[in-house]
Amino acid sequence: MLPSSRTQLGLFFILLCPANIIGLWWAVGSPLVMDPNSICRKTKRLAGKQAELCQLEPEIVQEVAKGTKLGVRECQYQFRFRRWNCTSHSKYFGKILQQDIRETAFVYAITAAGVSHAITQACSMGELLQCGCELTRSRAPPLPTAGPGTEGTAWEWGGCGDDVQFGYEKSQQFMDAKSKKGKNDIRALIDLHNNEAGRLAVRSYMRTECKCHGLSGSCTLRTCWRKMPHFREVGDRLLERFNGAFKVMGGNDGKTLIPVGDNIKPPDKQDLIYSADSPDFCTANRKTGSLGTRGRICNSTAMDTSGCDLLCCGRGHRDETVVLEENCLCRFHWCCVVQCRKCSVRQELSLCV
Repeated sequence: MLPSSRTQLGLFFILLCPANIIGLWWAVGSPLVMDPNSICRKTKRLAGKQAELCQLEPEIVQEVAKGTKLGVRECQYQFRFRRWNCTSHSKYFGKILQQDIRETAFVYAITAAGVSHAITQACSMGELLQCGCELTRSRAPPLPTAGPGTEGTAWEWGGCGDDVQFGYEKSQQFMDAKSKKGKNDIRALIDLHNNEAGRLAVRSYMRTECKCHGLSGSCTLRTCWRKMPHFREVGDRLLERFNGAFKVMGGNDGKTLIPVGDNIKPPDKQDLIYSADSPDFCTANRKTGSLGTRGRICNSTAMDTSGCDLLCCGRGHRDETVVLEENCLCRFHWCCVVQCRKCSVRQELSLCV
């Protein structure tokens, strides 16, 4: 990642979690140096579980940083065709996070999911001493999978299953620390709920993978283990929750959230929730965090959010021809070089006016 991109990401997390080690990490010193030990010595603002994690497990903090970057990339992918495209422009992004809108709910959820996913992955790869493969001694045997040649096959847990519970707990310890300070505040309750929804989008969708053992290609024994879903699946699932997010308000006791509207079922733990309506993001507005959609590339034939009608907010679009250079006529030369020529390609683009 380029230094400028890392700096933008640092500003992103300073705004997201002001008392969070991530923001301080990227804010102090060179963004090219990722040394949790030196950064943690400067985090005097931290207390409780975050300070404990920083002091005792700096290698976990490094995985948290990887997870946050994973979340940002996925957010930008999922929102690439929407009016708000998860921009990391600090002056505008801070305003988004100050509002309790659906977009903020997604940011919190995908970030908590990214942290959980990255830490769990590091455990399975043997990069952390505190964890490793999932313990399976007490688990019930895997259910046989229907298919040819599986009848009478013996099963057992083995391999290296992802210890998603460890990643879940560390993400919870880190991401929820700030919000827990104000349990009776509606915004804190909403943030905690969306953090949990993100973690559950990883933990609740573990899949079983198996490997056959036996002579001459037979499958007399299957060794099975549990793996996390690919993070793109997590992003897709959270985008569905974003599309069906629940609007809520605080209950009279200050500790509960009530869905807004008649005959609406309460949201479950995996639903995203928010309390304020989003701006339309059509025009630039620093107060709402909108960059507007002027100049955005749109699809003149699509009817979804990427279409010019919706993305350009009815203002129309203009067609523009650009000339791009790309690799072409590539050849592999033994051994082991690929040589390509540069070709000019004309491309027709539609841009919002």
